[in-house]
Amino acid sequence: MTFEPIMMTDKSDDEGDLDLLTKTKPKTQRPPRYKVLLLNDDYTPMEFVVMVLERFFGMTHAQAFEIMLAVHKKGLAVVGVFSHEIAETKVAQVMDFARRHQHPLQCTMEKEE
Repeated sequence: MTFEPIMMTDKSDDEGDLDLLTKTKPKTQRPPRYKVLLLNDDYTPMEFVVMVLERFFGMTHAQAFEIMLAVHKKGLAVVGVFSHEIAETKVAQVMDFARRHQHPLQCTMEKEE
């Protein structure tokens, strides 16, 4: 069994062709992305920061250790870039986890430029 496309239109063939040439497809914009930042403090143990990076950002131990050192030396580091909802969730998870373990670790997010 074969099917042939059927075009149904009220316009003549010439008008239909003209419409196809003049219509533009709207461009869809990508949703903004957000950087999740980890901030240094003088009290949170380095081992705890490594554990947070492994647990909530899926990093290997080596990756987490490297990022932890960057946070320690530079004062902050980007630990991931996500959609707004995911970034917001990551920040909340890290902050809640730190509070439950009585650490002042700070995590925040900002719009990627």
